Amino acid sequence: MILYHGTNINFSTIDLSASHKGKDFGKGFYLSDSESQAYDFAVFKSIQLGGTPIVHSFKFDESMLSSGTLNYLCFQKYSREWANFVLANRRNTQKENIHANDIVYGPIANDKVGVQIRNFMEGNIDFDTFLKKLAFMKSITFQYFFGTQRAIDLLEKI
Repeated sequence: MILYHGTNINFSTIDLSASHKGKDFGKGFYLSDSESQAYDFAVFKSIQLGGTPIVHSFKFDESMLSSGTLNYLCFQKYSREWANFVLANRRNTQKENIHANDIVYGPIANDKVGVQIRNFMEGNIDFDTFLKKLAFMKSITFQYFFGTQRAIDLLEKI
């Protein structure tokens, strides 16, 4: 499979130490199987931080996800488990991730979802209301999180 990373920075190697905490699945390297989604993110980063939109492409052998050699976590849809995982990662103030997964796949907490996350975290809605609002979200987009060097080593830049 081909995965894409949208950014405003050109690089030749992936440096996990450059990633930021407080993201959906923790501190790691995020990719999409949609080139247009990655490009949209690259444009957003360029507007936000300057620079030029760049989409990096990587080959990944998806059979590795079921090989048993990686800690792989998969969320096929918005769910209570996904929400708890995202909330815990976004609240994490430590340098290290709060989980030991090499790769995580699941829905992106996009702007619309982000509004609901903020509403919940600020106490404006309870958890059940938060989950009900997620159930009505349209056009779910997904992301891949590569959070360990072992996972990063499986990506081949093309």
